[in-house]
Amino acid sequence: MDKFTKLTGVAAPLPMINVDTDMIIPKQFLKTIKRSGLGKNLFDEMRYDEQGNEIADFVLNRPAYRQATILVAGDNFGCGSSREHAPWALLDFGIRCIIAPNFADIFYNNCFKNGILPIKLPQEEVDKLMDDAQRGANATITVDLESQTIQGPDGGEITFDIDPFRKHCLLNGLDDIGLTLQKDDKIGAFEDKRRLSQPWL
Repeated sequence: MDKFTKLTGVAAPLPMINVDTDMIIPKQFLKTIKRSGLGKNLFDEMRYDEQGNEIADFVLNRPAYRQATILVAGDNFGCGSSREHAPWALLDFGIRCIIAPNFADIFYNNCFKNGILPIKLPQEEVDKLMDDAQRGANATITVDLESQTIQGPDGGEITFDIDPFRKHCLLNGLDDIGLTLQKDDKIGAFEDKRRLSQPWL
C-alpha cells in the first residue's frame, strides 16, 4: 500500500448526501477481484448515459476535475452494501482523500485499509471546502496527515482528528498484510520451532 503523508491536489465537489456504494461502483462491476481497472467505472451511472457517452455536467467529467485527487462530499458517504470495490474504484481513479461530515462505518474502515484518507469534519467546515472546490482547477487543497491539517486555496487552515493507529498505518503504508509482515521474524522463529517439535504437521 502506498504511503500517505502529504497530498496536494484538485478537490472535486460532490454535494450529495447518502452516496451509497452502488452509486460509487455499480453491482455489475463487482465480478473482478482485481483492484485495478475500476476507475473507469467510478460513479458509472452518473458519469455515462445509456449509450456509454460521458455526461458532460457530471463533476468528474469536467476538464477541471479529471485529475482530482480529493473529493469533498456530503453526509453519510459510502453507505449501502459493504463492497471493498468502492474504495478500489476511487483509488484507481486517483482519489486519495475524501472529506465529508460523516461516512458509513464499513466504507470508512475500508478506505484506511486501501490507502485512502477519509476525513470527518463539521458540516460548516465541509461547506467551506465545498465552496473552495467549486473553483475548478484553482481548487487546490493540501492535506497534511502528519500535522493533521487541511490548507485551502486561500491559505486558510483546518485541523482534523484521526485515530493514532490508523494515522500510523497510512503514514507507513501498512495494510493488514503489511502489519503482519512486521512480525515476519517472530513468525519465522515460531515456524522453525514448530517444525522441530511437531514434524508431522
